[in-house]
Amino acid sequence: MFPRVLFLLLLALNIGGACWIAFAPKAPEVSRPPSDPGVPALVLLSERESGHSPQPAAARPGSSSSDDICLSIGPFQTQSDMRATLNSLSPLVKRIQYRDERATQSRGYWVFLAALKNREEALGVARSLSAKGVRDYYVVTAGDQLNTISLGLFREQANAERRKAEIAAMGFDPKLIQRTEELPVYWIDLARDRNNNVDWRSHVASPVGLEERRIDCF
Repeated sequence: MFPRVLFLLLLALNIGGACWIAFAPKAPEVSRPPSDPGVPALVLLSERESGHSPQPAAARPGSSSSDDICLSIGPFQTQSDMRATLNSLSPLVKRIQYRDERATQSRGYWVFLAALKNREEALGVARSLSAKGVRDYYVVTAGDQLNTISLGLFREQANAERRKAEIAAMGFDPKLIQRTEELPVYWIDLARDRNNNVDWRSHVASPVGLEERRIDCF
């Protein structure tokens, strides 16, 4: 009798425990932070692409803006002239820099008689020039212009043309060429505010030969 009662009691306890587990109310889930405080949360690429695009960074102070006007001033023939102007203009503009470039410059005009076949012929022509009263000449004795007869170097083209005509009137065939050379020249590039009309010419020792060009801002 007793074992049967014990069996029924254990069976009732098991059934009661099972019902409690099945029907007992669940505890609310506690929301946990996605990461430790101070650590940025991870964002899926798909979530980031569906969000708003980042705003462009603000322009740094001193960078180019639509209110700037940019100019190039030059060419300065010497670095010292360029630097003096650069130092004078620096406090008056937003940005300033310099650059150098190569430029072909005239080195005067040369009047000459073309090279003869040999030195003897060159000296013979020189004697003919002397006989007609020409004193300012020189027979080239070396280099690329060997046996050429130089009749003068002139700074002004008009003077060179006059010399050429004078020798031609004596029955000779003089030539005239412009001598050139590549030399460095310097430019100043500056950016100023549209409302700040800097008179750069008043800050240049000698503005003769200088010009102003509008350029893209830098």
